[in-house]
Amino acid sequence: MISAPYLLTDPFLQVPTENSVRVVWFTEFAGVNHTVSYGENFNQTAKANTIKLSRTREDQKSKIANQTKDNQVYQKPVQRDIWRHEAEVTGLAAGVRVNYRVTSVREDGESVSSDVFSLAATPKPDTALKILLTSDHQLKPMTSANLQKVVETVGRVDGVWFAGDLVNVSDRASEWFDDNSGGALFPGLQGRAKYEMTHDGVKTTYTGGKIIQYAPMFTCIGNHEVMGRFARKESLNDEFDDTIPHAVAQKFYPDTSAIDHSFNTVTYEEIFTLPTSKEGGKKYYAVSFGDVRLVVLYITNMWRSPKLDAQAKGRYKEAEKDFNHPENWGYGQVIYEPITKGSKQYNWLETELNSPEFKQAKYKVVMFHHPPHTLGDNIVPAYTDPVQIIERDDGKIKAVRYEYPKNADYIIRDVVPLLETANVQLVFYGHSHLWNRFVSPTGMHFLETSNVGNTYGAAWGQRKREVPIGYQEDYVQVGDPNGLKPMLPTIAPLLGEDGQPMPYIASNDITVFSIFDTGTGTISSYRFDTRKGDSEVVKFDEFKLK
Repeated sequence: MISAPYLLTDPFLQVPTENSVRVVWFTEFAGVNHTVSYGENFNQTAKANTIKLSRTREDQKSKIANQTKDNQVYQKPVQRDIWRHEAEVTGLAAGVRVNYRVTSVREDGESVSSDVFSLAATPKPDTALKILLTSDHQLKPMTSANLQKVVETVGRVDGVWFAGDLVNVSDRASEWFDDNSGGALFPGLQGRAKYEMTHDGVKTTYTGGKIIQYAPMFTCIGNHEVMGRFARKESLNDEFDDTIPHAVAQKFYPDTSAIDHSFNTVTYEEIFTLPTSKEGGKKYYAVSFGDVRLVVLYITNMWRSPKLDAQAKGRYKEAEKDFNHPENWGYGQVIYEPITKGSKQYNWLETELNSPEFKQAKYKVVMFHHPPHTLGDNIVPAYTDPVQIIERDDGKIKAVRYEYPKNADYIIRDVVPLLETANVQLVFYGHSHLWNRFVSPTGMHFLETSNVGNTYGAAWGQRKREVPIGYQEDYVQVGDPNGLKPMLPTIAPLLGEDGQPMPYIASNDITVFSIFDTGTGTISSYRFDTRKGDSEVVKFDEFKLK
C-alpha cells in the first residue's frame, strides 16, 4: 500500500516586502500542484514554483530512518530527492496578520495540507518588534530545549537573525530535515523536534518552537554552510573538510568550475530565499526590517584543527603523509570570501554604510559568523589569509606550516573601523558556542550568543587555548586576543568555582538565547538549565543600544 503523502517541513517565511512575503516548504515528491491558501476563509491562492535540490545526499554517517549506526544502509554518499516549493503571497497590508496554509498534491492525486499559521508584510518603522538572535544550532543537544523556551518565554517573535552554522554538513539532507536524533534544523525551528535529554534518570523530550512558520528568518553563511570539492571523497564529512582556495583549484583543475573543485554553498543557497546584493547575491546583503537596517556579511573561514601532531591536516600545518601531495593539503584556515580593504565585499559594505537606508535607520546592526571579539577558541589565529612556509632539507619537504600575522586581521584592521565610523550600534556573530559580549571604547556593542546547543569552553582563568609555541606569531592563549574586556552580565551572572561572577556562559547544561526588543532598543539574554526540566528561564543580562 502507498502511504499517505506528508510534508517534509512546515511552511516558513522568507523575504517580506511592504506588501508581500514568500512561503517555502519541502516534500519528498515532485507533485503536480503546490499552493498557499490565505486570507479570510482561505479564498486566495498563490501557486508555488518548485525546484529539486541538486546536492542533498545521505551517507554512512547519516542518522536517518533505518540507519541508526554508521554504514547500516549507506556505504557512500547517495543522492536524496527533495523538492522545494516557494509561493509569493501578495496584496498584504502593513501590520495586518493573515492566516495561511500550504497544500501539496502528489502525482497520484493524493494531497496533504499543513496546519494554519499566520504571515505578514515587512513591519513598518516605529513598529516594536521582538527578534530572536541565534546561531550554531548544528543538531547539538540543547538546541531543541533552547527554541522551546524561546516561545514559552517571549511568545511569538517577529523575526529570526541566524549568525551561521545552521547544520554540520550542508549537503547531508537529514541534518536539515529529519535526523533520527529529533534535533534537525527545521524541526527545531518549527516545533516538530523530538529531542530527548536525560538527567538523573529523568527523561524530558523537547520539541523546539513554532517560530519560522510565523516569522521571517535572515541567515548568514558560517563555515558549516560551505562544502568542499564535490564527490571527490568517500563520505560527506570528508567532502566538507576538502575545501581549497580558488587559486589553488585553478592550478590543479584548470578550465573547470570552482564550485565543484574548490568550495561551494550550493545547498544553503538552494534552501533559502534571502535578500540579495548585486555584488554578493545571497552571500552578503542588507535589509530594512522595522526600525532596523541589518547588514549581513560573508565573513567565515575553514575551521581546521589546532593540533600539531604529525598526522594533523591543521590550521598551523599539513600532515606529514601529504607533504608530496599538495592536492591533498588543507591550505590552513582558508577565507571563503575576501573582506580586506579594496575587495568587492568591502567596497559593497562601504557603499551600503553610506546609503540613505542605512543612515536613516534607528538601529544599525551588522551580522556575520566569525568573531571579532570572544573568549572562545575559534578567534585564534587572526582572521587573515594563511602565510604558507615550506621548510626543506636537501630539496626534501620537512614541514609545511602556516602563520597568521595578527596585525593583518581583516576584521579588526579593515571592517571594524568602517563600522565604528558608520555608527553601527551592534555587531552580532557566532562560531565559538558560548555567550559573551563586549563594548568598544566608542560604545559599539559586540554580542556572541552561541551557547545554544553546546559549548567548547572559554579561554579564561586556568583554561587556555591550544596554540603553537615557537612560531613567528604570538598566539593568545587566554582572553580576547583583540584586547577588549568581556562585560559582566548586568542582572544574574553565573558564579565560577571561586564564587566570583563570570563574564561569559560556556556550558553543556545551560542553554542561552537573546531577544532584541526594537521598541525599547534593549537586548535581553536568558538562560535555562536543561538538567532541571521544570526550572525557570532566567533573564541574566540586558543592555540598551544608543
